[in-house]
Amino acid sequence: MLNLDAKQIVDCLTMDGLIHTMRASYQIPATTPQRRVMPLAESGYEAFALLPAWNEHLITVKAFTYFPENHLEEKDSLASKILAFDRRNGEPLALLDGKVLTYWRTAAASALAADYLSRRDSQQLLICGTGNLAPYIAWAYAAVRPLTKVVVWGRDVQKAKRCVDAIISGKEYQNLPVDRQYTVEVTMDIDQAVSDADIVSCVTGATSALFSSASVMEGTHIDLIGNHDKDKRECDSELVQRSQVYVDSKINVLAEAGDLLIPIAENVFKQEQIQGELPDLCAARNSGRKCADAITLYKSVGSALADLIAVQHVLFNYSQQQ
Repeated sequence: MLNLDAKQIVDCLTMDGLIHTMRASYQIPATTPQRRVMPLAESGYEAFALLPAWNEHLITVKAFTYFPENHLEEKDSLASKILAFDRRNGEPLALLDGKVLTYWRTAAASALAADYLSRRDSQQLLICGTGNLAPYIAWAYAAVRPLTKVVVWGRDVQKAKRCVDAIISGKEYQNLPVDRQYTVEVTMDIDQAVSDADIVSCVTGATSALFSSASVMEGTHIDLIGNHDKDKRECDSELVQRSQVYVDSKINVLAEAGDLLIPIAENVFKQEQIQGELPDLCAARNSGRKCADAITLYKSVGSALADLIAVQHVLFNYSQQQ
């Protein structure tokens, strides 16, 4: 059985290649049961989660732990492994580092959704959040849109500056294109940055809306990644009302995501108003953006299908390298 560490996985990846594989593979039938996120204590946010999926070739299950206070001991808050089995006979094939692959597949899936939902001439990306995922968002969106400017907002300006440096340097992205066409800078004025942006991607641990709906201009695409809690959100209810709403997985989003569950509880949005899921877009069951001035919103909480596809992509490329 293979045991692939973070470096071996990154050596098998390019953002263009992963997005291409996801686009094709999301059209293939697969089984993705609801993911299980289980609190480890009555108080606090420590959690253990399982994300299973399978198709005609592969079975995968990702296990991860989330300990948000680990940073106080200079340890990572997230730990993750993915186990892959042969679908034909159930034999274990590989154990993969789940953390680095999650960064890649999350960013790639958001960029893939944006390829259907954002305006094709979108040039300015705002990233709200300065954590480990933020640089991958910039690299992924640059693979699908002609970005000329990436703006980073965070509550801690020093962390925002480090995020900018990471985006530019391409640390942990071995195949960063050398012909990067966009500038990268920090902002501390989130509402102005939202007004100026063509695409807004939120990757934060926010408990309430980061900005006012009034700041969002017509034609903007909103990408909400950070929140996985029923009582928290990154955008306000008015923005959800104004938007054409899409999700990565209804079964998971409607079980976890306060971004939509709070407006539903307020009776200002109905789950039937969700336009579609990412597989619907890839399979052309839904056409995506309806017009240039529409506001589109994509909410994801993480799909086991994305894990499955990313693992297939890595295992294929690894076999080609051997």
